[in-house]
Amino acid sequence: MIPAKLKSGDEVRIIAPSRSMIMLGEDCKKIATERLEALGLKVTFGKYVMEADSDYLSTSVEHRAQDLNDAFRDKNVKAILTVIGGFNSNQLLNYIDYENIKENPKIFCGFSDITALSNAIHAKTGLVTYSGPHYSSFGMLKGFEYSLEYFKKMFFQDEEFEVLSSEKWSDDAWFIDQENREFIDNEGMFIINEGKAEGNIVGGNLCTLNLLQGTPYMPDISNKVLFLEDDDMAGKIYLMEFDRNLQSLMHMPEFKTVKGIVLGRSQKATEMNKEKWFKLIKNKPELKDIPVIAGVDFGHSTPIITFPIGGYAKLEASNNKIKLTIKG
Repeated sequence: MIPAKLKSGDEVRIIAPSRSMIMLGEDCKKIATERLEALGLKVTFGKYVMEADSDYLSTSVEHRAQDLNDAFRDKNVKAILTVIGGFNSNQLLNYIDYENIKENPKIFCGFSDITALSNAIHAKTGLVTYSGPHYSSFGMLKGFEYSLEYFKKMFFQDEEFEVLSSEKWSDDAWFIDQENREFIDNEGMFIINEGKAEGNIVGGNLCTLNLLQGTPYMPDISNKVLFLEDDDMAGKIYLMEFDRNLQSLMHMPEFKTVKGIVLGRSQKATEMNKEKWFKLIKNKPELKDIPVIAGVDFGHSTPIITFPIGGYAKLEASNNKIKLTIKG
């Protein structure tokens, strides 16, 4: 099921299935709401988005699940954006009304910890969901243009589009200081393994996706193109953590039919570079016959593309040239 595209006047509901909106500053909320309204959208909020336990920075499982289920049930709501990521959205999986989602398909978008929800919803219902900006992402004053462009390509247009690299990227604490930002020249996407691939997309945040393994919520990865990234929590041992998390995914029986892998840009604290990415991928014999590219604009640095989980990707990577197109 591919949800309907957005148009002016549509309502977008903001919910907090992971961390609460209490984390966001007033300037961030103001900018985010105004930016969405500038797209012609009506912005509404879940009943419990501002509730938060002091230890978890999120509200109860029941209240988070209720906001999610209510947003899908509300016929006026055409899209659902998550406030921000976190670590505990997979607590909701047993409490989601999947039949309700089947009956009321609509856009569901977020990234990071939201990977658990977007992939589980797709697995249980067949609905195409989306890895893309949070509501909080829209509160970024500077450097959001690329993210906004690809958000609009995905949700306001029907056409397939090509992914081109951003000119600059950032990995700074923009939410603390909106004015003094560090932008880095982008070297762009690069090829690790040449080849061609096309198929439906599964993926997002790798360590979060792996939480679904062995459960009814894990999507089928057979014949898929995997889009994978991870955050910088592992710091300098990122290479080792990503390696073993990827290997865990590769041990799934269906992995032998995976068509290709698209890797998102890693954060500065990971100290990853082209040489380390080559070492990681080339050390895995199972990957030698499928195309692998890296440095794509998605993950925990900015800006990011929006891509469809369950949507379609086509990848051509040869002679130092990459063409990546997406539809969903």
